[in-house]
Amino acid sequence: MKFKLNRTTAAALVLLAGIHTLAHAQSMDTPTDAPPEAEVKTDPTKDFIKKVNDATGLEFWGYGRGGFFGAPKGAPKGGYSLGGDLQKYRLGNEGDNYLEFGIGKKFDLGGGIKWGVFYMPTIYNGKSGTAQAYFSLSGIFGNSATLWAGQRYHRIQDVHIVDKWVVEDGDNYGAGIDDIPLGGLGRLNVAVHTADSVDNKSGNPNNAKRINVQWRDIPTNPDGKLTITGGLISGNFAKGKDGGALGLMHIQKNFLVPGLNNIFIAQASSGHASLSGKFYNLDNSTTTTGLLLPPGFGASASDIFLFAPLVERTVVTPQPGAKQRRILDSMDFQFGRFGGQTLIGYQTTRPDNGPETKDFTLGGRVSYGIAKYTKLLAELGTTRRSISDQPRQTLNKGTVAVAFSPNTDFWTRPEFRIYATRASWNKAAADANASTFGANGRRGATIYGIQMEAWWE
Repeated sequence: MKFKLNRTTAAALVLLAGIHTLAHAQSMDTPTDAPPEAEVKTDPTKDFIKKVNDATGLEFWGYGRGGFFGAPKGAPKGGYSLGGDLQKYRLGNEGDNYLEFGIGKKFDLGGGIKWGVFYMPTIYNGKSGTAQAYFSLSGIFGNSATLWAGQRYHRIQDVHIVDKWVVEDGDNYGAGIDDIPLGGLGRLNVAVHTADSVDNKSGNPNNAKRINVQWRDIPTNPDGKLTITGGLISGNFAKGKDGGALGLMHIQKNFLVPGLNNIFIAQASSGHASLSGKFYNLDNSTTTTGLLLPPGFGASASDIFLFAPLVERTVVTPQPGAKQRRILDSMDFQFGRFGGQTLIGYQTTRPDNGPETKDFTLGGRVSYGIAKYTKLLAELGTTRRSISDQPRQTLNKGTVAVAFSPNTDFWTRPEFRIYATRASWNKAAADANASTFGANGRRGATIYGIQMEAWWE
């Protein structure tokens, strides 16, 4: 029997052989009685960015990912999720390219006063945008409080393995004051926003406004801190109410044992306020240009508007608000060579005019250093979605990968990965996602790729 070796298989074998050789070479660099994991490590990327900032007087921060992605014919290269906020386990499941690059400069005006200007453009799969563009002024009050105005967000806490910022605000024009000291009881941020933004070309049809309050880092116990967030929304809504949001987050360092950290979050929102602290489901506004013609021109009165760059026509589609609840617990750890992050969460969404959706998620990612600059990665996630009077959807996803980075800690970036992912789902999930991964009744897919991810600050 003849064995056929196609190009893909041959390339994979060559790649695996190269990885084995590199890993072996790295292990030869380190004495057996002093493994690299026993050393006190620093983040080399942060150290480098600090040197650049100090040398240039500028501030750089950002995030990026991209690479090569493959999937079976007709199957997506990533994005296998039932649609819940905490349901996209991202390792080997992104299949996209994204970059956000922040740059800022603070000018010393004397007397302890500093004025800053900051800008962060983004590129997602070739489409450019603006995440932040704002100014700051500090030192006015003789303490850490900082005034700001422009388009800015506050990203307070994310769950990395599902690529979700669960506590945040912003992405809109606004103004506020950050880091008001509260005499040993944490610090306070207060901000007001509209729904307008640099990238929002359709304006603000709801005349929506938002106020956010974040009482951060309240000491509660040794190595433990509490953050309380709140938001109020007002506007002209044809469907739903104005709304508000409230959140509690407790972060515990060295939970039970040194090196284990725990995050517990409970959130609730109503109307057009999101759980994370932003706007939720504002009205859609579509503006077109056309030629206004005399009455009677064409077959019907609808022919009055034809596409031409003379007259603008705006159509607003009202959207409902919702009552939402979320509770989650996430742990991350680093014990020598072994690191990772876990998640369990439950979220409900009840729209003002629709059935309730209940989402459950359970999963985690682990890393294990096998050589000085090489680690193995594995991620497993199981998710459920229940919608009133509909069959329950399920989706399970698993990924294995080998990764190269400046050291083998879980959080160290940049990270260059070679991965394979398997996702499977039931018929209800296939039917609900028939336009994407469930097309033609598909019930599973295996995807693969090479990706690099990096962040810097």
